[in-house]
Amino acid sequence: MFGTYKPEDVTILLKDISGLVEPLGTREREKLIQAGRHYSEMLPLEYAPSEKYLQAYFDALKRYSKLTAAAVTGVAEKIFRDKRGKVALVSLARAGTPIGILIKHCLERKFSCAAAHYTISIIRGVGIDENAMKFILARHAPEEIQFVDGWTGKGAIQRELTRAMKNFPLVSAGLAVLSDPAGVAEKCGTHEDFLIASSCLNATVSGLLSRTFLRADIIGAEDFHGAAFYPELADKDLTYQFINAVEKNFDDPPAIKFPTVAHDSGLAEVKKIAEDFQIADVNLIKPGIGEATRVLLRRLPWKILVHSLRDEEHLGHLYQLAKEKGAPLEIYPLKNYKACGLIRRLADN
Repeated sequence: MFGTYKPEDVTILLKDISGLVEPLGTREREKLIQAGRHYSEMLPLEYAPSEKYLQAYFDALKRYSKLTAAAVTGVAEKIFRDKRGKVALVSLARAGTPIGILIKHCLERKFSCAAAHYTISIIRGVGIDENAMKFILARHAPEEIQFVDGWTGKGAIQRELTRAMKNFPLVSAGLAVLSDPAGVAEKCGTHEDFLIASSCLNATVSGLLSRTFLRADIIGAEDFHGAAFYPELADKDLTYQFINAVEKNFDDPPAIKFPTVAHDSGLAEVKKIAEDFQIADVNLIKPGIGEATRVLLRRLPWKILVHSLRDEEHLGHLYQLAKEKGAPLEIYPLKNYKACGLIRRLADN
């Protein structure tokens, strides 16, 4: 175990690559990614957020901890009923890990279900960590496994998971998330694009672990995918502050209403955005509040599309971060989402 997660909360099936990979700055990484290098072969520089941005994070957590708890409770109940009380949660590192812990705690507290919980790597365009899957399947029946993530953007990870499970045909590829604006998850707390506060931060709300890493010179054939640990950020670690703030609302969560009228799929909306902004590569379009936040945190933003410039309640942290990053905000008639990040094509500079 490495990182700051409690061992009773999650088994981390990742190789510790701390000190083995030199992190790269945002512009250098973006240049390499757009030249064809895979994002999983590099690690980004992690930075401590500004005081103003942290204020926006804490405000978002205060506003949305109850709704997040309601979504966790709803998903946990669906998992409990579907798995009939025998559950092995498999969260997708890194955004899925704190969500998996919340679902595990909810299953224990509200349903008296002692769920196992593992976190493993899945990488867009590459696939899932098959060594980690074999480790889990040596300990649990396939029907016990429930994959967990935080939210859906345009559904790329769900599609990656579906492809990956062709090698594990007895395991359901269904994904459980809190927010599913893309409309692709098997289980969700809501289809609303709401702010899950953990999306506002990087390692400092994820056990001080990096995003996952895969490169042949460091990750061997028998290894798990890798991640680095950032102990130098220990005084900024908000992992359990986030978890505790949400789960204190488990006993009194608000009711969640599902929309009665379904919009087009998230991917259809992304294709419309691509057409309107003449973007050839849909990978440069990151829909949803969580994904737009990530564009501002670790990519080079071109612009941030928002449904309104006056929605401080849902988008206050995005307004603040966009201001800090010098990224223009533009109103766009979003349907499934409240925000969408567009990544700058460096060839256009």
